[in-house]
Amino acid sequence: MEDFLLSNGYLLGSTLGEGTYSKVKEAFSKKHQRKVAVKIIDKLGGPEEFMQRFLPRELQIVRSLEHKNIIRLFEMLESSDGKIYLVMELAEGGDVFERVVRGGPLPEPQARALFRQLVEAIRYCHGRGVAHRDLKCENALLQGLNLKLTDFGFAKVLPKSHQELSQTFCGSTAYAAPEVLQGVPHDSTKGDIWSMGVVLYVMLCAGLPFDDADIPKMLGQQQKGVSFPTHLGISAECQDLLKRLLEPDMSLRPSIEEVSWHPWLANT
Repeated sequence: MEDFLLSNGYLLGSTLGEGTYSKVKEAFSKKHQRKVAVKIIDKLGGPEEFMQRFLPRELQIVRSLEHKNIIRLFEMLESSDGKIYLVMELAEGGDVFERVVRGGPLPEPQARALFRQLVEAIRYCHGRGVAHRDLKCENALLQGLNLKLTDFGFAKVLPKSHQELSQTFCGSTAYAAPEVLQGVPHDSTKGDIWSMGVVLYVMLCAGLPFDDADIPKMLGQQQKGVSFPTHLGISAECQDLLKRLLEPDMSLRPSIEEVSWHPWLANT
């Protein structure tokens, strides 16, 4: 692995994270004279469904996206031993989850500045007919004051009509919308909107809106609606946006366009 990357001009560094079938390492690009992140996917190590269905989809999608709030793909390499290397932009500030764990709830103006960038990234994706389907704080990376969305491993290209109903459960339980957890046919873009609500809640409250330890109990909590710790003093406008994002009825949940027009995001 190291020899292969070295022969392609990359010096491998420390491990940044590990997924089920992949790991991400820091590297130095001799060609570009900059640090990069390299996602290493072992084609032989994963189940057939992942390799046949999800991996080709991820590779097709990451190649097609170019937005200032999405981690950029520089190069894709494949070695003879069945490993794929995605050379990507490195976000040196870690992720939103780490930031909150380290520093506690974010002040509302800071959360708004970051969330606005997530809205822009998802607006771009949905506009291009792509649903992310695994939005969570760990997939929102930080580069200074900039948020960069990453990990399109569960992403899906929607049909041209956008009238797509999926029954696939993917993503993380804590961030999954009620219809996704229940396994009913659902609109993946509306699932993204719900997950964005969980991300915003975690930014502001440094905790999850619903307890994911017990799924049936969690579904009950989701139907009752979200509540807020009073001591944090979250503004009425922000609470209104969170209630809309975390609307249990997906037909009443806003589209990403409607989210982008919300008064809380228009505030500076």
